[in-house]
Order: sequence, then C-alpha cells, then structure tokens
Amino acid sequence: MNELRPILDPCCGSRKFYFDKESQLVLFGDIRQETITQYDGRVLSIAPDMKVDFRALPFMDESFSLVIFDPPHLVDAGKSSILGQSYGVLDRQTWKRDLKMGFEECWRVLKENGTLIFKWSEKDIPLATVLRLFSQRPLLGNRRPSTNGFWLLFFKAASLGEQ
Repeated sequence: MNELRPILDPCCGSRKFYFDKESQLVLFGDIRQETITQYDGRVLSIAPDMKVDFRALPFMDESFSLVIFDPPHLVDAGKSSILGQSYGVLDRQTWKRDLKMGFEECWRVLKENGTLIFKWSEKDIPLATVLRLFSQRPLLGNRRPSTNGFWLLFFKAASLGEQ
C-alpha cells in the first residue's frame, strides 16, 4: 500500500493539522480507530487508512520520503478528557521506551535523504527530556510559545551517514 504514498503519518489521530485530510500522498496510520462524541457534543473521528503501532511499523526499511511523527505527548490527561481523546495518552510507566521505539521505527522506515518531522508539546514532558531518548539530533525547529508546542525537522543524510 505504501508504494503509492511517499509520506507516512503513523499517529494521525483526527488529522487536525492537515489542510487536506484526505491527501493521497499520505498513508495515515494510528493505533486507534474510533468515533467519539465528546462531552460538548463534538464528534471526533479517528479513521486511519491503516491501523499501526508506531513502536512496530509493518513497513520495510527506507519506505517513505517523509515521516511525520506526532505521538501522544500527555501523561496526565485522562483518556476521557478532550485532550486525551484528541491526541491519545502516553502510558505513565512506559512512555520513555515507547517514544524511543517510535522514533527509531520512524527513522528506520525513512529513506536516505528523507525528512522526519517531529511535533511535540511540553505540557507534561519537556522537549529536552524527549530528545535525549532519540538517536538523532534535529536539524532545525520552531517553537510556538503560546502552546509550548514544537515542530522539529530531522534529515537522514545519505552521503554523511547518520545525522
């Protein structure tokens, strides 16, 4: 299936930040597949193209030119809270291992000369703590102060080896 799609988002959730939520360039994946009516009446649809666990991606090495890794970033939100429903919740006991495994899997399926975009919010866990878990360093990034949110870009250079 991914031969036709050069981009992987293994934690797509409800695709909130996409302008084109049905883009045929992106293989939308998520461990969840559900429709939730939230307490305020809004309906949240998590409908991935394929159910995947970002810690064990079912793709061959170097399958995608772009990987967007936006894992859950909350440990203190209840699963029934709007934030927990919208973005998922990390396991309080295993989040470090889960994020490390997730990054390594995203890096594994990324092609040489490919780009990995990592999105993070520091609501519960500082970005510096998360980056210490990863084997690679970001090339550049941007911080949105009002939300303590970050967008980071990692580049998998072919000629220079692992960066």
